[in-house]
Amino acid sequence: MLNNIITVSGVSKFYAGASGRVPALVDVSFDVPQGCIFGLIGPDGAGKTTTFRIIATLMLPDCGEVTVSGLSAKRDYREIRRFIGYMPGRFSLYQDLSVQENLEFFARIFGVKIGDNLGLIEGIYSQLEPFKNRLAGRLSGGMKQKLALCCALIHCPRLLLLDEPTTGVDPVSRQELWEILGAMRSKGISVLVSTPYMDEAMNCDKMAFISKGKILKTGSPQNIIDSFPQQVYRVRGPDAFRLLKFLRGLPCVRSAYSFGDSCHVCVKSTSDIGDVKRLLARDVGPGIKVEEFSASLEDCFIRLAQNDDN
Repeated sequence: MLNNIITVSGVSKFYAGASGRVPALVDVSFDVPQGCIFGLIGPDGAGKTTTFRIIATLMLPDCGEVTVSGLSAKRDYREIRRFIGYMPGRFSLYQDLSVQENLEFFARIFGVKIGDNLGLIEGIYSQLEPFKNRLAGRLSGGMKQKLALCCALIHCPRLLLLDEPTTGVDPVSRQELWEILGAMRSKGISVLVSTPYMDEAMNCDKMAFISKGKILKTGSPQNIIDSFPQQVYRVRGPDAFRLLKFLRGLPCVRSAYSFGDSCHVCVKSTSDIGDVKRLLARDVGPGIKVEEFSASLEDCFIRLAQNDDN
């Protein structure tokens, strides 16, 4: 029995640009274990969608290999397409067809009936049923998401590929989606999902950070957090911009960046935090708070991305 449903090995992809070939993916490698939720986490333009299109057999890599359930994405694409469900980042169903017509269309493509796999999609389908005669283009963002997910699951795939499924949807729909993905996993469906949201990454069993077409680190979310090598300090003050500029100018500060209404700071040595506090009190003024703070996935990503740029 295969331990990994997806294996990506040394994949690179280039696009044509005004100044020549532009790298979209650079030597990307990672494995997705069977029966887990795997997150590909990174900002816009990181290479997530290109990776998904290659795994979904919609695009060929310029070099490297991808296998899905032991099958080559280059040679065995017809067979792979029979057991994957793919939900692209942009809503791509027929907007001038009704909800029911879209479901029936995708069911016919895969040679099934809607009722055949109702146990898999019943919870989502029940929410769509009151709107079954409404045109897909007139649905809310959350309902469009549910319809697209139903169509991707209509043939009971072994692997579900979701490219940024929560972008542009409300918080309640985001939470509902992750509950649905947990239910899919419990039914033996492997899930590969991409998102730019670090809070969503905590819902994954395993994840990979991707930036500028490169994989920065893979592992479980908690293991990645636990591997953060430094103490993070949260610094708060009345003028966040001035505070950040001052912190970045201190020789004992390794890194400083904005984080909501505060600055997250790492110093070169734990003994240096005393100097930071003293200099803040002397040169910035009163009202500055400095406290130890547990590293988050955002801290891990920023550190890895900065190290990759240097």
